[in-house]
Amino acid sequence: MATATALPMFDERERPPREKITACVHCGLCLDKCPTYRLLGTEMDSPRGRIYLIKAVSEGRLAMTPSFVEHMYLCLECRACETACPSGVEFGSLMELARAQIERHVPRPWWQRLLRWLVFDELFPYPWRMEQLCHLLRGYQRLGVQTLVRRLRLLALLPARLRRMEAMLPPVPKRPFTRSVPPWLPARPPRQHRVALFSGCVMNLFFPDVHEATVRVLQANGCEVWVAPQQVCCGALHVHAGEREQAKRLARRNILVFERQEVDAIINNAAGCGAHLKTYGELLADDPDFAERAHHFSAKVQDIAEFLARTPLRGPLAPLRQRVAYDDPCHLLHAQRIGEQPRRLLRQIPELELVPVTDADFCCGAAGIYNLTHPEVSQRLLEQKIAHLVAAKPDVVATGNVGCILQLQAGMQQAGLAIPVVHPVTLLARAYEAAGTG
Repeated sequence: MATATALPMFDERERPPREKITACVHCGLCLDKCPTYRLLGTEMDSPRGRIYLIKAVSEGRLAMTPSFVEHMYLCLECRACETACPSGVEFGSLMELARAQIERHVPRPWWQRLLRWLVFDELFPYPWRMEQLCHLLRGYQRLGVQTLVRRLRLLALLPARLRRMEAMLPPVPKRPFTRSVPPWLPARPPRQHRVALFSGCVMNLFFPDVHEATVRVLQANGCEVWVAPQQVCCGALHVHAGEREQAKRLARRNILVFERQEVDAIINNAAGCGAHLKTYGELLADDPDFAERAHHFSAKVQDIAEFLARTPLRGPLAPLRQRVAYDDPCHLLHAQRIGEQPRRLLRQIPELELVPVTDADFCCGAAGIYNLTHPEVSQRLLEQKIAHLVAAKPDVVATGNVGCILQLQAGMQQAGLAIPVVHPVTLLARAYEAAGTG
């Protein structure tokens, strides 16, 4: 058995900065906001406990042991601790840098290396390959294979993680959003803005209806919309998984694409993607060719709710007689500090009743691919979230992130409930369409 001294330490390449580590004064105000600390009750699974571990490795007092790795990856990176922190600790950045050190130095089993290579290097960076996978999944659904597999309970033969992935698979649309629209979509006069839409990967393939709703609402509010060709995955999943170099390559590709046109804003409607797009400047800070360009790019990125809430919506909007429970995506509320804006937009829809939700600011357990890598913790968080949402007695649940939508839909299905989960912009688009302006 290897000794602790034989285990890897941090190298000097993008080492977690000492000033970010020592910003934490271990006051404990973050503890009650941390999902894993509240569930597990262990100090090393709290934000300050994880920072203590990072500090110990950085100072050479601890190596990257299996225990260290597990505590780092048990974190959901929801960043609720950043909202609670009075010292402004950049916990998300520390976690991403620590995970990058892990992936460079801690050997994984061969099957994990193979899976990560396939997903992070050979699939997500290539839109065409993602699209071909979706065609296969659509065939699996449309040809009745999914129904047969479930009826014969063949999924029981698969590993638990694959069963969970299959259970969360939404209906696969016929074509991606970017293949169904022209590059330029005109504004409803008078035109006020010229914006670009970041289509992403999962949103583009599985939720083209949300992109369509986003465009209709933008057009109704005087925006000419550019759907930039050749844009790629934002790289958020990569950077959260410690695959920092691939995330940088994706960032450079997106910057080059969006530099082709001058726009007022780059609009995004997936909270996790938006939070990462806004950090391109930090990600590429040491790249002499892209550092300044990355900051310029990130400065233009805005969530759809952030952008629309700056001024009152253009009317008219038809009434929607529904009770709506809005649940905050972590990377919208805690990473981008956008919480009131989506609610303000929904309140502008006549007769829509926005109902309060207990712990609406608390993680649902999706957290990128956390619901696949740590299904037990994710499931416990999901059950808590569904209980709070159901207690609000909504007709509809609204949330602004693709992972949260899938997670909450799965939770509603598990609970035997038919409460739909939608993006807030979908409700806005319905109000415009019913008024004849969408």
